[in-house]
Amino acid sequence: MLQRPPAEPGMREDEVDTPALILDLDAFEANLDAMAGFLAPTGTKLRAHAKTHKSPIVALQQMRRGAVGQCVQKVAEAEALAWGGVTDILVSNEVVSPKKLARLAALTRLSKVALCADNHDAVALIEQAAEAAGLRMTVLVEIDVGAGRCGVQPGPEAVALAQRIAGSPHLIFGGLQAYHGSAQHIRTPAGRAEAIASAIEQTRRTVEQLRQQGLDCAIIGGAGTGTFRHEAASGVYNEIQAGSYAFMDADYAANEEAPPFRHALFVLAQVMSRPRADFAVLDAGHKALPTDSGFAKPWQRPGLRYVGASDEHGNLRVEDGVAPVLGDKLRLVPGHCDPTIDRYDWFVGVRGGRVECLWPIAARGAMS
Repeated sequence: MLQRPPAEPGMREDEVDTPALILDLDAFEANLDAMAGFLAPTGTKLRAHAKTHKSPIVALQQMRRGAVGQCVQKVAEAEALAWGGVTDILVSNEVVSPKKLARLAALTRLSKVALCADNHDAVALIEQAAEAAGLRMTVLVEIDVGAGRCGVQPGPEAVALAQRIAGSPHLIFGGLQAYHGSAQHIRTPAGRAEAIASAIEQTRRTVEQLRQQGLDCAIIGGAGTGTFRHEAASGVYNEIQAGSYAFMDADYAANEEAPPFRHALFVLAQVMSRPRADFAVLDAGHKALPTDSGFAKPWQRPGLRYVGASDEHGNLRVEDGVAPVLGDKLRLVPGHCDPTIDRYDWFVGVRGGRVECLWPIAARGAMS
C-alpha cells in the first residue's frame, strides 16, 4: 500500500515525519553531473542501474545528462520505468518464467527492451516468448568474469551461446553482460584493480572471438560505482552500469580511495527515548535501515554512533559529542542504499533545509 507522504513541499526538514527517506538534491545533482563529466571524454556511455533508485524520475534525470538508458534486475522494474517514460531498458539478469517473458515481450512495444541469458535452455524460452508475441527480442550473453554468480564461461562457451541467439529468426544478439559485482566492495584500490583487470581481459578475449565469427557486440556492459573508472578506461566496455553513485552509501564510502561522489541519501530519524546519559533510541530500526552492509552512520554528528537495532528501534551510543535530546531529528547515512530505498514509498527531496519535492518510488517491492 502506498504510504502517506511524510512531508509537504515548503516544509522545513525538521518538520518531516520520521522515519523518512531524504534526498539532498544539491548533492544528488552534483553526483549525476560528476559521473556524466567523467564518462564524457572516455566515449563510454552510462546505462545507470535502476535497481538502486527504482524511480522513473531519477532515471529521466540521468538520461537528460547523457545516459543511454537504464538497467533493471526484474521485469516489474522494467514495467515501472517504461510506464514512466524510460525508452531504453536492459534487464541485466536472467528471466526464465514464461509469464514474465510474455510481460517483457509485451513491454517491447512500449520501450526498447533487452535481457540476458547464460544457457541454451533459457534462450529457447525467450525464443518461444518472442515467437508467440510475433516480434524479435534482443538478448545479451552474460559471462562470468569473476563474480561467481550467473554467467556462462567467457570464450568458446559464450561464443556458442551467442551463435545460437544470432541464428534465431526471433532473436537479436545484443552483446555481452560482463559485470563483476563482488569487485565493487574490495576495499583496497590494488585489489579492485586486479579483479577488474582480469574481468577486462576475459571480456576482451570473448569480444575478439565473437568478431572472428562475424558477431559484433552493440553493448559490452558492466562496471559499478566501485570500479567504473577501470572499465571506462579499458577500451573494451562501452556501457557502464553504475547505480549507487547517485546516492553514495556508507559501504562505498568505506572503500580506500572511495568513489568521488557525495552522500545524497539519508534516513531521517528521531530520538524517541533517552534511558541513559550515554544512550539514545531512534525510531529507525531494521525495518527502516538494512544492516547487510553494516550499520548506518550519523551524518555530521560527531560522538554519536549507531550501534544496534531491533525491528522499530535504533540504538545510538553517545560517546564524545553533543548528546541528543528527546525529539531531536538526525540524518543517517545507510550502509547499503539499494535495499534502503526499497523500504520507502517516497523520496523527500530537500534543498537548503526545505522540502522541494516528493518523488514516488514507483518500483518499490518490484520483485517479479
